[in-house]
Formats: sequence, C-alpha cells, structure tokens
Amino acid sequence: MPHKIAYVALLHSIVLAPGRRVVMSDLRDMAAALGYRNPRTLVSTGNIVFEADNAPLGDIEAKLETAFKSKFGKPVDIIVRKGEDWLRLANSNPFPDGDGSQVIVRVMRKPLERPALDALQKYVEANQRLALTDGDLWIDFAGKPSEWKLLSALTTKRMGAGTLRNWNTVRGLAEMIG
Repeated sequence: MPHKIAYVALLHSIVLAPGRRVVMSDLRDMAAALGYRNPRTLVSTGNIVFEADNAPLGDIEAKLETAFKSKFGKPVDIIVRKGEDWLRLANSNPFPDGDGSQVIVRVMRKPLERPALDALQKYVEANQRLALTDGDLWIDFAGKPSEWKLLSALTTKRMGAGTLRNWNTVRGLAEMIG
C-alpha cells in the first residue's frame, strides 16, 4: 500500500476578481474531489494541507492547478511542498528575531540561485535583510512590506514561479503538519 504523506499547497493568489476571493471551504472541497485526504486550510490565506500518496510535486501542482482553473475559472500558480520539507523551511528562518508579519519567505517552485539575490540588492533599504535558504528567499522587510520598493521587484516575471508567505503563516502551517 502506498505511503501517505502530508503536503502543503500554496496558491499564488486567491483573488478571482475585484471583490471576489476563493472561499476556503471550496478549496478544501476541490482537494477532496482530487482524492486528497484530510484537506484543511489556515484561515483565509490560500494555503491547504492534505495527505496523499507519494507523488512528484510537479504532478500534484499540475493536478491542483488544472482543478483550480476548472472550478474557479482562473489560472493560478500553486506551489506544493512535502510536509517534511515545509518543516525544514520553517526551521530555516534566518530572521527569527523579526516581526512575524514583516518577515516573509518567497517559496519558489524552482530554487533561486545567488545571482537572483544579488539582483535584488538595489531595491533593499538599509534596515532590510535578505537571505537564501535551500533556494527560497527570506526577507525581513522591517516595516510593512507594502511600503517598500523591494516588494515590486518580487514578481514571477523577474523571479520565477513562487509565492510570498509571512512568518506567522509559515509557523501556522508547520503546526498543522505537526
């Protein structure tokens, strides 16, 4: 019998149209319809934790993205990590002293390399910090992320497929995995 493992899926956007967001119960229902077990969400953050048979991450991402477009009428990037990898990500925060809502990780589909980090330096304010851990980009915005020019540099076009999550959300998902 295949081994069941925990997965975390992160939606790049849960905004379908102005004033219309994905309802988390619909997201759970979508995952369950795909055969994923025990789907659960963390508040309204566009994250879902579930159990499934071991499969390549790209296959799970493709299934979720296809189902999302079919159910909600909009394509969206969905980044998937195995639960054990999410726990490793949560333990890799290089800025644990930062504010939980201002320390952000850009979880990447394909790992970032050092040149990507170097290219962002021109957007960084003096009190901000950047670090790469296992190809994911950690940022201590040291203030509201929306107030910094660095945020506008973190696009899919510039960085590749990925999605931002704050430290509070990272910890919450880690607790859900256990």
